[in-house]
Amino acid sequence: MPKVTQLRTVIVPVSNQDDAIAFYRDKLGFSVSADVPFGEGDRWVEVTPPGGGASLALAPAQGEYQPGRMLGVSLASPDPRGDHAELKTNGVDVDEELWGGDGTVPLGFFFRDADKNQLMIVETQAG
Repeated sequence: MPKVTQLRTVIVPVSNQDDAIAFYRDKLGFSVSADVPFGEGDRWVEVTPPGGGASLALAPAQGEYQPGRMLGVSLASPDPRGDHAELKTNGVDVDEELWGGDGTVPLGFFFRDADKNQLMIVETQAG
């Protein structure tokens, strides 16, 4: 079997890496964990949540891999209600309603980044 130990990076298609950095840094509090030359004139850019874990690689759109998609990325938070209110106040495109929180499904909501990529914030589960 392969010796995979963790999820490292999720690639997110973006239309402009600098604009994407600004969104994830200024709206979500992520830090830039990599911004280095890559290939011929490109950049490899990664942003990481404040608590660590897997990073998001903000990659220029190519071919069919374009921005504006459901990413299937779930971000953990101890306070989704507070995050929802804060993001909404800061002009982030968030769903109007939260879902879950009923004891079987954790409380959460969907939101979209500046490129309309859809992610979700879900309540951290005690454990």
